[in-house]
Amino acid sequence: MGMLEQFLPAFLEEVVGDRFGRYSKYIIQDRAIPDVRDGLKPVQRRILYAMYDSGNTPDKPYRKSAKTVGDVMGNYHPHGDSSIYEGMVRMAQPWKMGHMLVDGHGNWGSQDDDPPAAMRYTEARLSTIAMELLRDIDKRTVPFKDNFDNTTKEPVVLPSRYPNLLVNGVSGISAGFATEIPPHNLREIIDACFALMANPSMTVAELMTIVRGPDFPTGGTIMGEEGIREAYASGKGRIYIRSKAEIEDVRGGKQQIVITEIPYQVVKSRLVTAMETIRLEKRVEGIAEVRDESGRNGLRIVVELKKDADAQGILAYLFKKTDLQVTFNFNMVAIVNKAPRQLGLKEMLAAYIDHQKEVVTNRTRFDLEKAEDRAHVLEGLVKALNLLDEIIATIKASKNRQDAQNNLVSKFGFTERQADAILTLQLYRLTNLEITQLEKELLETQKRIAYLQSILASEKKLLSVIREEMLEIRTKFGIDRRSDIRGEVEELKVNLEVMVQSEDVLLTVSREGYIKRTTMLSYTRSGGELESAGVKDGDVVRHLLSVNTIDSLLLFTKKGQYFVLPVHQVPEFKWKDNGTALVNVIPLSKEDSVIGIVPIRDFDQASASLLFITKRGQVKRTELKEYKSNRSTAIAACKVGDGDEVIAVLESNSNQELLLVSRQGMAIRFPETEVNPMGRVAAGVRGMQLKDDDEIVGCALVANDEGEVLVLSDLGYGKRSLLAEYPIQGRGGKGIATFEFKEGKRVKPNGNGLTGAVYCKEEKSLILIAASGATWTLPTDKTPIDERRSIGKPLVTLDKNDLITECFTRLVSI
Repeated sequence: MGMLEQFLPAFLEEVVGDRFGRYSKYIIQDRAIPDVRDGLKPVQRRILYAMYDSGNTPDKPYRKSAKTVGDVMGNYHPHGDSSIYEGMVRMAQPWKMGHMLVDGHGNWGSQDDDPPAAMRYTEARLSTIAMELLRDIDKRTVPFKDNFDNTTKEPVVLPSRYPNLLVNGVSGISAGFATEIPPHNLREIIDACFALMANPSMTVAELMTIVRGPDFPTGGTIMGEEGIREAYASGKGRIYIRSKAEIEDVRGGKQQIVITEIPYQVVKSRLVTAMETIRLEKRVEGIAEVRDESGRNGLRIVVELKKDADAQGILAYLFKKTDLQVTFNFNMVAIVNKAPRQLGLKEMLAAYIDHQKEVVTNRTRFDLEKAEDRAHVLEGLVKALNLLDEIIATIKASKNRQDAQNNLVSKFGFTERQADAILTLQLYRLTNLEITQLEKELLETQKRIAYLQSILASEKKLLSVIREEMLEIRTKFGIDRRSDIRGEVEELKVNLEVMVQSEDVLLTVSREGYIKRTTMLSYTRSGGELESAGVKDGDVVRHLLSVNTIDSLLLFTKKGQYFVLPVHQVPEFKWKDNGTALVNVIPLSKEDSVIGIVPIRDFDQASASLLFITKRGQVKRTELKEYKSNRSTAIAACKVGDGDEVIAVLESNSNQELLLVSRQGMAIRFPETEVNPMGRVAAGVRGMQLKDDDEIVGCALVANDEGEVLVLSDLGYGKRSLLAEYPIQGRGGKGIATFEFKEGKRVKPNGNGLTGAVYCKEEKSLILIAASGATWTLPTDKTPIDERRSIGKPLVTLDKNDLITECFTRLVSI
């Protein structure tokens, strides 16, 4: 047979699948996931048993960690020494374990994530409570199996006389499974066991009156009772852990934030660094210094604040932006009957109680065997002492020890075990006192046998024994709860004032889309004149707003989108600088442009809403709060039909009228309440009925017949007419004429259509822009007042074939 004929063909997928399946099974069962009964991963169990087996117990001196690691690696755990030592280190760190299982001596790391010293330098022994995990292991309480090389035996599970899985918690990741079980309070968990033993039909809600939630060794405040309830019911849930922080007053009218407890598994040094980075980058105004004052007296981090700083606001920001507050996701997975299962609180406690029943039953059987054997021996000794002379004569007449044993069995009816005990009886035991002692011991042993048999015969008595022994542990090792529990999750609201220094500034946006933020100081130093604002040649300032750095801007585009832009994010320039293109500040597409800017400080104003007007006469009103968003990308503000576009967005308070003016000189005025509030992405309703070749060129909110309506044609003819001449009509009509166009061959035309319409209640600067690029700035008060249907008068002189393309008043709110 050739060499190749000894091999069978196989598909790679099948081979890899089979091997990976075996590997996954191994790391799930024998590496990363704990057993539900003792709450230990195999490496932890092997470390504890190796220390116990070698006599490295709390009543003995400390022993080098390298010796323990060597014992574990050589006898039970054929893996790298680093993984064994890491497991040992974790069990010796008080900020990771609710109750340490290894009593370490030397440098075992720190909460700053400092590494422990090498195992050749550190020393360790079992902690006192770890002995409770191993108690009675020599009494056949748990099954043992062969070690990796069949040279010795190791326990499959430890007796675990307290519920270690929940008390100390565990964290691990394996193939397809992960586990995250938080530590709990020993007293609460044992009390829950007592309650469940007394009433196995208890609900999770009833158990939660005893076990309120996790209890982390690092303390802190736990928020989210609903998350705890979900986790205890299903094994999955989310809670929030918040540091314990207080605001203290210090000299000079200043304050400081003092942190004395941080969340579980948060590295203190990284937390301090993160807070210091916030201070250095000035993401928050008001932090003067961050100090770590931790020492022998415990953890203490101090955040010193500047005078008049908002301490509560800064603390809320730190909670939100650093690990002063973190989420903890329960994922309570443990090995049950050699398979991983997600368990709730009740299932875990029930599995532990079943384990204890088994442990105590096995121990009782072991003790009963020993007691029955001793009683049997004592019965033989007592009987022998009553026949002492005959037994001595028989022994003297025997040839040797074996012959003497045989003669005692055949002549007096002793068993071999009794006969052997008689032959090894020491002479001093023949005194009257010793005879009485033997009889007394026999009586006590018979009582113990009866007691042990009663435990095996009655589950109630068995549970009573478990309860008594766990009560001892509760009394000896129980500690007060370290983590506070708060039912509701407090929403963290960080005021912008905390992150941004409040300052009144000027904001300008030019017609060509250049934006800048300028300090009032720069504006004043430049002469305090609006006309001196820096713009590119041929450009003009379209919007000028006096705002605060803590305000936000809503920038609306003609395609029905909007952007939320915080004022403090607008780049700062001097008053005479041009600014920066809007596309550098917001992701505005090339085909789109900004047509309206609304400054906002509070989105939750009760009656505030926005009115959208499109070129085709559609009108939509939506409540302002609908536009609240944290997104920096474009958001839909209004649905716009094909061939249509938004021409204006007006702030509304629901008690005015809306005036619309079309290119062909028609106008309509109707109450804005006729436009019912709609959703953010609605298309709106018809505001004015237009001819096919007509469109809206101007709009305004008006009231009380005050002021005038200024209209301007493309040939520069304009006029003002009194608002009172525009009667209030119903929405959706054709409107009334607001301008009369001259017609005829011999008549000098006054325009082909209106370019714009402006509502004038006080003097404004009217800006006109021609197709040739020429611009004019006119005060609205200089425009003649005429009848509504008049032909207007020339306001500017245009070159031949030139037309006015844009007409607007600068939006000024200084």
